[in-house]
Amino acid sequence: MSISGFGVVKPRLSLYTAKMNNALNSGSLDKFFKSFLDIEGFSSADNSHNGIQVDNDGSDIRKIAFGVDAGLETFKRAAGAGAGMLFVHHGLLWGSSLPLTGNTRSRIKFLLDNNICLYAVHLPLDQHPQFGNNAALAGMLGLKNIEPFGIHHGKKIGCKGTFTVPLTIDDAVKKISFMDRPPLGVYPFGKKENTSCAVVSGGASGDARQAIDEGIDLFVTGENSHTVYHDCLEGKLNMIAGGHYSTEVWGVRSVMQHCAAELKIDVEFIDVPTGL
Repeated sequence: MSISGFGVVKPRLSLYTAKMNNALNSGSLDKFFKSFLDIEGFSSADNSHNGIQVDNDGSDIRKIAFGVDAGLETFKRAAGAGAGMLFVHHGLLWGSSLPLTGNTRSRIKFLLDNNICLYAVHLPLDQHPQFGNNAALAGMLGLKNIEPFGIHHGKKIGCKGTFTVPLTIDDAVKKISFMDRPPLGVYPFGKKENTSCAVVSGGASGDARQAIDEGIDLFVTGENSHTVYHDCLEGKLNMIAGGHYSTEVWGVRSVMQHCAAELKIDVEFIDVPTGL
């Protein structure tokens, strides 16, 4: 375990399924997730409605599916897998309430018709020092001396650290690519070999400016952005845009493996890549 509570986590790459025999209801699972994910602590900082977004009818849940996005394709595959709960990073409900029309109505109706509980965890999953997206990426990159990085709504949700052995940008890409899918963009604007790195998954290209200000060699995020291109070029910052989806499979997979180990419940990862 390194400083600031960040653990080195190296999630297994293969599509993961674990078969157990335990069953729990949505209330007990909610308490379990809240016992290690700081959902209450992000209540004012995250506009996602973290936690249960659509409940089931109180029936026991014998299998939990895990995915990145709350989309109908993910819901259908979770139902086909026999899951009673779907745990996602990007939920259905954000900010103010939504009218139950169009796609929103179709998605919620499908969940209700198939008695699937939808559970969403956004920034608390990015930030988690052991099971979070950024902690997982840091572990795969081999970062040491890890500290929090990347302020979003007053909280640091990413991390930064150093390499024991300098790492090239191409080698970094290989370490974090999910299912060997290519990144959205690679920008080799700095040193050939990197000794420091900051990581903020998803749509955090603007944090490149923080990385430049702190003298970091390599910045890893999900999405690229035209608005920071020249900042990175002039600031001599190497940047990897690994893909919003591909940099955020890791947190849900880490939580999935934790559930399988601690709860002895069936789990399955639902892979619905967006290519973005």
